[in-house]
Amino acid sequence: MSKHFKSLLGGSILAIRADAGGDLAAMITGINKDFETFKATMEEKNKELKAGFDDIVTTEKMTRIDTSLGEMQAAIDQANTSLTAIQLGAGSGDAGLDLNEDEVKYAATFQDWFQSGDNESEVKAALKTGNIRAAASVGSDPDGGYTVPIEWDRTITDQLKEVSAMRMYAFVQSVSGQGFKKLYNVRGTTSGWVGETANRPATDGSQFAEYAFSFGEIYANPAATQAILDDSEIDFAAWMASEVETEFSYQEGVAFISGDGTNKPKGIVKYTAADEAALAANLRHPLGAIAEINSGSAAALTSDGLVDLVGGLPTERMMGAALYSNRQTTSVIRKMKDGDGNYLWQPSYQAGDPALVLGYAVRELSGLADIAADEIPLLFGNMERAYRIFDRIGVRVLRDPFTNKPYVHFYTTKRVGGGLWNPEWMKYHKVSAA
Repeated sequence: MSKHFKSLLGGSILAIRADAGGDLAAMITGINKDFETFKATMEEKNKELKAGFDDIVTTEKMTRIDTSLGEMQAAIDQANTSLTAIQLGAGSGDAGLDLNEDEVKYAATFQDWFQSGDNESEVKAALKTGNIRAAASVGSDPDGGYTVPIEWDRTITDQLKEVSAMRMYAFVQSVSGQGFKKLYNVRGTTSGWVGETANRPATDGSQFAEYAFSFGEIYANPAATQAILDDSEIDFAAWMASEVETEFSYQEGVAFISGDGTNKPKGIVKYTAADEAALAANLRHPLGAIAEINSGSAAALTSDGLVDLVGGLPTERMMGAALYSNRQTTSVIRKMKDGDGNYLWQPSYQAGDPALVLGYAVRELSGLADIAADEIPLLFGNMERAYRIFDRIGVRVLRDPFTNKPYVHFYTTKRVGGGLWNPEWMKYHKVSAA
């Protein structure tokens, strides 16, 4: 049963450190102290290398400190996110739900059906009234699926926002249709200078192009024995949300970064000039590909390349810009210096502040590539303006006690889409010497 029930109280040390009720000030003090030790150790290592030997003890010490810095900064970032959510009122239980009488009754009926399989007709009848706001559609689906109560829907969505980095950084929009299309103004308006009495012939007007965002259905299929459903007193809403967010966050994390757009969202790194050129003209993004800025080295990052990356974004698109990389890439940048010997990476100095590189926030995005030739390990820009995630309103669940006896499966689905909203707000940093 361990594969079906993970502890709701369990979690990594990062989750514990990132608890908003913890001592964030102490974490910030600790990371700044560790960073000073890290810099001293780096200087010691550089002296050893110049002297022609490599002390493994110093190397191991530097690796331990670097790992600790990464974990502590991640914990601080999570704590800052939690504090922001609290300030905005997110995840505050039933605040703002304002359930009507029909929804309260439906939630209780659904919980009974979830646990025992009884009252199926009552669930269907409640949905057909049209008074259940959580319903993505009126009535039950042909395959026997049901729309979960609004509080479950919100619980799962809030869980996903907490664990999925792209959901924290990108703009998330709810839609009710089968997909989403946007009309882009690709311009084309012309003008001309004329004299006071000269003829004024017609000029060309702007052109518009339509772009369809990629959608797919994401699912999770947790299971429990009927005996546990009958006898246990655990909070099944919390358990289900925990199981679903684990599966959904993994699948979404891959798709939002590198999804190919086939039955899934198209990932943020799939809008290179080469990727777009390979598509039929009607499938290309109307505003073009995301521009690439090379690192200046065939297989590594360089400080000059990072300066070029930050400087490559137009001034009018710098609002909210940040660097996005995985933890391994951040570890490499942490060791880099500018021409004056100053470290490019700086830790958080107060609550609410992220780590900085060249004065811009560093955001962890684990799905990005490691540093290697021709890879894109870094993004720079405003992710909220550049990428959009679409949620089809409502989560559905199908109770299946037959397929895998003695387990009862809860087949949970949600339609999700995603793609590039505006390439002008983002730049790729490609590892290349060109």
